[in-house]
Amino acid sequence: MDWRSRIAEDYLRFASGLPCPLEDYILDTYHLSLASEYARLPIKNPFGKASGQLSLNANQVARDAEAGLGFVVLKTLIAQDELGGQSMKAWAIPATKMTVEEIIGTRSGVRGERGWTVTWKGRGWSDTFEAYLTFFGESLEIGSPSTMLVVPSVKYHLPKPGESEWRVKEYEYTTSRLFDVWRNHHGGKLPMPIEKDFSPTLAGDQSFSSQRETILRWLHAVPRIVHETSHGTEIRLGMKLFNASQNRGDEIDDFQVEMLATCEAAHGLSRADFLIYGNRLFDPNKSYESTTGVAYGGPDLSDRNLSVLSKSHLTAPLSATGNIITGKIAFEYLRRGATTFQMHTLFQLPDSEFDMRGTSPQMRTRTARAMHRLLFHPQDGFLTALSEAKEKWNWPDELSIPGIAKILSRPS
Repeated sequence: MDWRSRIAEDYLRFASGLPCPLEDYILDTYHLSLASEYARLPIKNPFGKASGQLSLNANQVARDAEAGLGFVVLKTLIAQDELGGQSMKAWAIPATKMTVEEIIGTRSGVRGERGWTVTWKGRGWSDTFEAYLTFFGESLEIGSPSTMLVVPSVKYHLPKPGESEWRVKEYEYTTSRLFDVWRNHHGGKLPMPIEKDFSPTLAGDQSFSSQRETILRWLHAVPRIVHETSHGTEIRLGMKLFNASQNRGDEIDDFQVEMLATCEAAHGLSRADFLIYGNRLFDPNKSYESTTGVAYGGPDLSDRNLSVLSKSHLTAPLSATGNIITGKIAFEYLRRGATTFQMHTLFQLPDSEFDMRGTSPQMRTRTARAMHRLLFHPQDGFLTALSEAKEKWNWPDELSIPGIAKILSRPS
């Protein structure tokens, strides 16, 4: 049986439950390895959950582990100092309601294309700092049996335009306490990956987030400050970059390319260990739940991200995010050097978008349904895209995801 027929058959067969271990089945059947790296740490597959409303409690993390995700990034913690001071406290909003709706692409590459976006008011972790540490420790325990990497996300202090002071005590205290939890679990054997979360709405101050020079200063200073904390040498810092322009449909991506180039050109302590690209777009005119100005995703987001990444030349490890609702889109990020794929909206799509339906414990989770769609969809699945590329370029069997990313993103 050829690989196309096999994928079509597997898509139907696994609609009642994914094979286990998933990675072994794909390796044995398709001679494709899903092994990858996040922050240069080995993971079993490249698919993970982005930080957000779907990674804020242990039950969610447990379902992700059971469904076979390679990693999960926890809800973003708002950094604080030893006395509880939080300069970014405006982000700690306790609102969990989310609204999923269709959105139509407006950029030239995706104009008229149907997609999805999720809107919510909540921003960062709204419970106590100690509660987050407990949650982080529980999540590490949950992830271990299935070798699912668990990663904390933090929003550290960022000085506004005109401010010169960096509240380094927030960086020191927050990073050290998180690392204590990590070390208690891993015994100091592994460096701790951590994501520094930026956002298109930055503390709700839209003019604040549009300051070009300020943003570039942040990108240079944040890695140095984190690396200079007492556990900085044991940290793998990832900078989660955002889409700064607030103009919907904007085709001018030069500043986004400049942001990535700034990170790439940094060296020593000022260089991030890996990058996450790119967080959602921002519509200053759209209203939601009495708030004007909301972030959004959909076809415009992935089209813009892919365009920017095509113009960039990165050597830093890259984790992709932005409208990854099919394996085909994930493959486009892979072509631009990404070795992992972070998703959020995919897990929120209506049931009608999934062909895995049933009542067994595995099929009841959106994560399992998402993995089935991502990997095995005959037209838009990751295995189809990988198999076509393997056949076209005659790749050797068992080439890993980082190896494929390196080949595909190599300048021609």
